[in-house]
Amino acid sequence: MPAYRTIVVGTDGSATSFNAVDRAAAVAADTGAELVIVCAFTPPSREDTAEAEDALKDEAYLVVGWTPAEETLRSAEERATAAGARNVRTLAVDGPPVDVLRKAVRDVGADLLVVGNRGLNTLSGRLLGSVPSDVARRAGIDVLIAHTT
Repeated sequence: MPAYRTIVVGTDGSATSFNAVDRAAAVAADTGAELVIVCAFTPPSREDTAEAEDALKDEAYLVVGWTPAEETLRSAEERATAAGARNVRTLAVDGPPVDVLRKAVRDVGADLLVVGNRGLNTLSGRLLGSVPSDVARRAGIDVLIAHTT
């Protein structure tokens, strides 16, 4: 029986978060675990969407029913598959990153959460908290903080 059956990894589309996806995919490939890639986002307001529709005119359909999280997840899934992960799914969830990751862990029954270390060693991260430090304290499961910066 493998040590990990379901792994959740968070990404925001940054290069460092994609490094965390690569690391999570490698662990998933080694253990045969399912990999769930999660992207937290905040949907645009109706005012923002209306502005974009006005600017895009005939191509306004490009901003309706789509979030940047979808493109981020598509790229992350391609990376994970290229790194050898065989069972990959993605989730785009509205909300703050720590809350979204904790909920995803519970919902999918994950036994490992992978995040990058960005913000962990910054002054603001130490004073205000950071995603890696907050999830490490609150996840309730094993957390791998991948060195990504």
